[in-house]
Amino acid sequence: MAFSIAWAFAGTGHAQEWPSKPIRVVVPFSPAGPADIIARLVGQKLNEYLGQQVIVDNRAGAGGNIGTAAVAKSAPDGYSVLVTSSAIAVNLSLYSNPGYTERDFIPAAVVASQPNMIFVTASLPPKTLAELFTLAKGSKLAYASPGSGTTPQLTGENLFNVVGKLNMTPIHFRGAGQAVVAVVSGEPPVGSMAISGPLPQVKAGKLRVLAVSSAKRISALPDVPTFAEAGFPGIEDYTWIGVFLPAGTPSPIVQKLNEAINRAIQASDFRERLEASAFDPVGGPQPRIADYVKAEIVKWAKVVRDTGAKPD
Repeated sequence: MAFSIAWAFAGTGHAQEWPSKPIRVVVPFSPAGPADIIARLVGQKLNEYLGQQVIVDNRAGAGGNIGTAAVAKSAPDGYSVLVTSSAIAVNLSLYSNPGYTERDFIPAAVVASQPNMIFVTASLPPKTLAELFTLAKGSKLAYASPGSGTTPQLTGENLFNVVGKLNMTPIHFRGAGQAVVAVVSGEPPVGSMAISGPLPQVKAGKLRVLAVSSAKRISALPDVPTFAEAGFPGIEDYTWIGVFLPAGTPSPIVQKLNEAINRAIQASDFRERLEASAFDPVGGPQPRIADYVKAEIVKWAKVVRDTGAKPD
């Protein structure tokens, strides 16, 4: 009992002192994708609320596993933070050894989510999913994903190859930023990604969205049908962005980070910037976030089994 009381006071002391130096936020994907966008928005607010510099470190590769594994091995002191997508839930079942386990992390927050979408380079003829399927049946098409094991990859795999039986080849990039550049250039001419990465090029007229994976149309793209409206019901997928700490991080630090992120989510300027990138705010208490992530791991394990998805 004396040890438990001493440990509790020590944890409280950590939270009172934290942060006393810059915080490193690792994003396991290249810049300009959903995780990177959210990491930089959150970093600005944490700097404002916590009074310490937040340094975003993009460590892309292996579908997010390289940067994620690096944080798993970091000291559990609150100064190494992972901001990643729902790929963390996918990769635990997609890879036999992603370099980390579910037990290596504490989910601190889920900041935002958005649906995935299917889009094409502007010069490709199809204006609808049905037209794309017709084209794909008569010619060999490939599609870009932001990485093996990301939820957009599995959305594409499920839609194109399980439901549509098109045998379209996925081409995986080191994040949405690189994948968007590739589709704009037509190599490959089709993409399956979360909305925020391609959205600027959609608005610029260089990409055309055929459908979104949400239950209803989204305000950022009101003229774009859902998968169900486009004739493909039963596929409703979202990419979420979460904040994780290494296992063993003192509970008061986890709580302080959760509270700071929830405070950011409630700020009007933060919400405006989320909306501008087609994100829906999430937030919530840490125990509820932990339950949500656990459920997502189970959900995506089933999708991996059903699609037969394999890592590159």
